[in-house]
Amino acid sequence: MKISRRGLLIGTAGIVLASVGTAAAEDKEPLKIGVPTALTGPYSQLGDEVKRVVEFAVEEANAGGGIDGRKVEVRFLDTEAKPELARQQGEKLALDGFNILTGTIASGEALAMGPMLTRWNALFVATVPKANAITGGQCQARMFRVNRLDASDAAAIGPWLKTRKETKWAIVAADIAWGHDSGASFKKAADSNGKTIVSENYPTFGSNDYAATIQKVIDSGAEGMWVALAGRDAMTFAKQAKQFGLFDKVVTGGTSFTTDGTVRVLGDIVKGIHAIINYSATLDTPENKKFVADFAKKYPNSSPTNFQGETYIGMQVIFQAVKKAGSVKPADVAEALAGGTFETILGSQLMRKEDHQLVGPNFFGEVAEADGVLRPVISMTIPADVATPAPDGSCKL
Repeated sequence: MKISRRGLLIGTAGIVLASVGTAAAEDKEPLKIGVPTALTGPYSQLGDEVKRVVEFAVEEANAGGGIDGRKVEVRFLDTEAKPELARQQGEKLALDGFNILTGTIASGEALAMGPMLTRWNALFVATVPKANAITGGQCQARMFRVNRLDASDAAAIGPWLKTRKETKWAIVAADIAWGHDSGASFKKAADSNGKTIVSENYPTFGSNDYAATIQKVIDSGAEGMWVALAGRDAMTFAKQAKQFGLFDKVVTGGTSFTTDGTVRVLGDIVKGIHAIINYSATLDTPENKKFVADFAKKYPNSSPTNFQGETYIGMQVIFQAVKKAGSVKPADVAEALAGGTFETILGSQLMRKEDHQLVGPNFFGEVAEADGVLRPVISMTIPADVATPAPDGSCKL
């Protein structure tokens, strides 16, 4: 027998008996990642984006020999972005051994799963949910977040509002945990900059008719509008707002409203709208350039969206924590995560031990053409120490 140049153990008849390089991986317990996410419903576009990048990260890891010599497996279940269904699907995944959870979209889903994680012997890494409570008053020992929270977005809103002459503002945000949190964050930033909120609106999640909301904004005399809608809600509202001429009447900004994904669908309807940009494929770091190039090879003529960039960071953090822990047991991985520093496509980032929030930068810009493509374009960078406010003391781990 002999060992081939590819690390295969070859028998005398030329039959492959084993892979020497993967023998250790076969002996180790695999890393099983469960993804309870919105594959149908108002946030299905976001769920599809998350699913695609998780699959990309898993294939990439396994092509490189796995994580710490462990094969990575993944399973997806549909939550429809509903908190109670997310809790049920999270439990199914955890009890089936897929107990490193990630990829959930809505904040209410994360908050529903959080208190159950220890009972399930699971761990959850948020990559999209923004509600402050996730790493604040409702934090959990097994819950972590890598994406920008509402307080971080508020830190990006303030500098922009200082440049605006408009004094009267309207808020349009989804009637869910994140929407109310985002609305409160904008109100706080507006108050700090001498702006007045003249119309505050929280339309039903998954609404198909925004006519009444749009008319209220017009009747209020608002000069500016802040929108916190995402996925199908964002696209439905934008199309109807354009029909009413709302974007011609008010300066518009938002969070998760004009993302890469929605801009591709809406096109010129949202050109010129201002936006918080939590991640962009245009960010100039060597790690991000490689990620974008590799992603384009896997998915030709496409680049990672903001939610995909944030979720890929989540996968990077999970992989490094598993390697650091030398274990896939949630308790061990949680210990490795808390207070750890991780190498990401945005550089080195600290996972704060006090509240399990990853400390990172944030960005602001507007929808404009870049390299012939209409997309959210960064015009302002908020450094990590400013963009991630210190813990407010409400998290009691």
